[in-house]
Amino acid sequence: MTTTDDHAQKPPRKDPWELPDVSGLVVGVLGGTGDQGRGLAYRLARAGQKVIIGSRAAERAAGAAAEIGHGVEGAENAECARRSDIVIVAVPWDGHKALLGSLREDLAGKVVVDCVNPLGFDKKGAYALTPEEGSAAEQAASLLPDSRVTAAFHHLSAVLLQDPAVESIDTDVLVLGEARADTDLVQALAQRITGMRGVFAGRLRNAHQVESLVANLISVNRRYKAHAGLRVTDV
Repeated sequence: MTTTDDHAQKPPRKDPWELPDVSGLVVGVLGGTGDQGRGLAYRLARAGQKVIIGSRAAERAAGAAAEIGHGVEGAENAECARRSDIVIVAVPWDGHKALLGSLREDLAGKVVVDCVNPLGFDKKGAYALTPEEGSAAEQAASLLPDSRVTAAFHHLSAVLLQDPAVESIDTDVLVLGEARADTDLVQALAQRITGMRGVFAGRLRNAHQVESLVANLISVNRRYKAHAGLRVTDV
């Protein structure tokens, strides 16, 4: 039987926009020498975040970090993973599985943010691929059972991210994951970048359609000569 006391003891519903302070966390970017990775590293470092970019070659990472500036460091992928609290995966799809499989121990216990989009291209344009696991994020989760895998940052223009003349990136970032504590961290990280807002968008089983939408955005951008992003209304 439910009593008045039972109702009184129920904790209040948490405000979905009450997000943690992530300003002191170290962010690693695997694939940080590529366009998307460099852009994310630049924006986060410009916002005051400590950022390390990773590459297969430490020298290449260090060179890219020097070009980005804002205190960004470069390291070999495994060192980048070990030294970071949150690790963004921004590598090409064809290298995704091999890289994450090699970093399983280095990424154990870390919040891993997968922003890889499995796409193919032909004369008709971009089209979505369907990984055996269902999505790149689910592949990451299967390869990294000891990590806290999330998915985010799929729909961002690398051109805008890297352009120092662009003050604000006007877009929402869809964040997916299994644990609210982890998705809250990633939402908060997204909101460190001026103009961005992190929006929870479901569990990892829903990552495929989020990744696939990039093919549609590529078509939009080609038709309108734009750098389209997304905004979610009424939240």
